[in-house]
Amino acid sequence: MNTQTPPQGEEHELTPPRLPVLPVDAFPLRTRQFRLPKTFAAMRHRNFRLYVTGQLISGIGTWMQIIAQGWLVYDLSKSELALGIVGFASALPALIITPWGGVVVDRVPIRRLLIITQAGSMILAFILSILALTGVVQVWHVVTLAIVLGFLNAFDGPARQAFVVQMVGREDLSNAIALNSMTFNGSRIIGPAVGGIMLAAVGSGWCFFWNGITFLAVIIGLAAMRMPAPTPRKSTLSPLAQLASGLSYANNSIAVRGLLGMALILSLFGITYSTVLPAFVDEVLQQGPTAFGALNTVAGIGALFTAFMIARFGENGRRGQWLSYISIAFPVLLCIFALNRSYPIALILGIFLGIGFMGQFTLINTLLQNNITDEMRGRVMSLYTLTFFGFTPFGNLLIGAVSERWGLSKAIAGSATIAFILVTTLHLKTPKLRQLP
Repeated sequence: MNTQTPPQGEEHELTPPRLPVLPVDAFPLRTRQFRLPKTFAAMRHRNFRLYVTGQLISGIGTWMQIIAQGWLVYDLSKSELALGIVGFASALPALIITPWGGVVVDRVPIRRLLIITQAGSMILAFILSILALTGVVQVWHVVTLAIVLGFLNAFDGPARQAFVVQMVGREDLSNAIALNSMTFNGSRIIGPAVGGIMLAAVGSGWCFFWNGITFLAVIIGLAAMRMPAPTPRKSTLSPLAQLASGLSYANNSIAVRGLLGMALILSLFGITYSTVLPAFVDEVLQQGPTAFGALNTVAGIGALFTAFMIARFGENGRRGQWLSYISIAFPVLLCIFALNRSYPIALILGIFLGIGFMGQFTLINTLLQNNITDEMRGRVMSLYTLTFFGFTPFGNLLIGAVSERWGLSKAIAGSATIAFILVTTLHLKTPKLRQLP
């Protein structure tokens, strides 16, 4: 394995690695028979079609659980801080384990790893369902299960990011990332709506149960893929040395360091508002669980639209400019959302928040994946996963505590203001980001 890294302490401009594009024949699929529009180019790969189908079904269940779990915790505790604690618990393992998860991804067959993590997540959903349906569930149960799920996600996140290129090759990688985002947001449109209705009708337990069932779609899809025989991943480096080489690789690249910094700002101060959103809907907007689901649904519509636009026009060489505009506009919109008291206006703003979040999420992911070597893919994408999920617990805990002391609107608006200042400073100090194609 090529594990060479740039000289320590020397910054360099990151250029796309000169690796051979995998030919279509490298995949056991008859991809040439498909003549799809450019927007859906990656769908010509059978393995990717199986993957996104499973992700769509499972994603609907995941969003049902997100809606039900947030409302359940708030109903049990009537505390914004409790919502922050659950968010903290679910992401805390990622802070410690995710970098090592990237090392594991670079050393083992990724498909096998994904089947294990998805099966574990399914079991956790069924356990929470049983606790809720029997009426014995407590907040500490949710926190405990969230910690275990965070442990699984520390391996699942980097694995899913690195698996995309194995399904489609470099030629369709950018399109596949955008389509994967479209799938995520297609489920985000359906899942919260169904989850809100089911939550109001039959309670949270059945939302958790159906989430468990939907994991079967991913597991079956992974098992049905026809993949080339995995190449043994041998390395003369120890896992610790591999981890160090990945950190050095990322740190010595201006572009990678800047992109990871943007992801960190978004996770700490941009998306943490979703942790206290159940309380915001109840206390500020004076609405119930159905409205909570609808607010998440409209955000999903905006995000789906953004992912579609990136899939269609994302290869025009201006992704860095797009990212700079969206990352500066997003916290401004979030601040307006926090100060608003009207539910209809909140729905409109929710669409634009979905556009802002997904634009940043997809563009950062795409720019990273297109500019790193395959040998470092697992480790770099584990750092990306770490910035999005490992540091999020601190933002979740902070916004929960500040909300209880100063109020929800002030907490969300303050977080958005910090995000605006930091991301603007980052763009001024790293103009290279705007030039990324």
